[in-house]
Amino acid sequence: MGFRVIKTAIATLMSIMVANALGIPNPQSAGLLAILGVEVTRKRSLRTVTARFFASLVGLLFACGLFLLFGFHYWVLALYVLFGFPLIVRSSFKEGIVTSSVVVFRVFGSGNVSFNTLVTQIELLVIGLGSAMIVNMIYMPRGGEQMMDIRKKVDGLFAVIFSHVGRTLRDPEYIWNGNEIIEASKAIQSGAIAADRAMENQMVHPDEAWNIYFYMRREQLDLMMLMMQLIADVYQKLPQADLVAELFEQLSGDVTEEQYTGRTELLLSQLEQDFKTMDLPTTREEFEVRSSILQLCRELSLYLKIAKKNKASVPEQGKVRVF
Repeated sequence: MGFRVIKTAIATLMSIMVANALGIPNPQSAGLLAILGVEVTRKRSLRTVTARFFASLVGLLFACGLFLLFGFHYWVLALYVLFGFPLIVRSSFKEGIVTSSVVVFRVFGSGNVSFNTLVTQIELLVIGLGSAMIVNMIYMPRGGEQMMDIRKKVDGLFAVIFSHVGRTLRDPEYIWNGNEIIEASKAIQSGAIAADRAMENQMVHPDEAWNIYFYMRREQLDLMMLMMQLIADVYQKLPQADLVAELFEQLSGDVTEEQYTGRTELLLSQLEQDFKTMDLPTTREEFEVRSSILQLCRELSLYLKIAKKNKASVPEQGKVRVF
């Protein structure tokens, strides 16, 4: 059972009980409106409840004009859909089309357009949508634990990927299917969605740390995809490949550390200096492979710069690890 279902049940019961206590006819209609008003985040709830309330007012006034002009016939409802829906959309309240239809159909079912009828519908709107908003505002899951779990999964997948990269550089004949890259991409996407949802639940001073983290991981994964293409060009075993493999093996361990250690960055800097003192390639094949290895080091340097630049902390949940 999802948390949204529980909130919907509470909002429905609350609205029906309030409407019944106030003596409003057909209090169950308030429950139906409450069901339509429950959302997954506080900010979205505020937007949709506002849109649905004003859309219902626009639709109610327009439909009452049609009923007074043409009477209560089924074809009048078709006119309402034909002209009322575009009017609501033009009023920037398109999210409230269904809610307004519920209200209009209730007026049609009563067969009466009067001041009391309009007041009753507005009361039901206020109670139903208001109950949904109250339930939404009182509590929303923070999602911190979920994002921490996703982060650990992403970190673990990155560690495995770097380990495979190191092994591939040491042994060009090694075959790796790359499933971890696909899994990491899916995990980052789900984490980004959870981070957006968590930020929408923060009405004042929203914390963007998680959004920055998953955006950073997406950038790094894009760089890793470029690295995969370069590694495919390392088709023969060279001493330089073994040296770069040590970098990725070091990074495979660092990525699970709580803090940015800088060890891989230091090793990379030293290796780049060593490359400058090495003899030049003697064959075309060696030149091609060493060129790919050098470009691989440059992509790795960009990866580390992104990590260092976007390092951030997550309040009350520990620190975001970026490597």
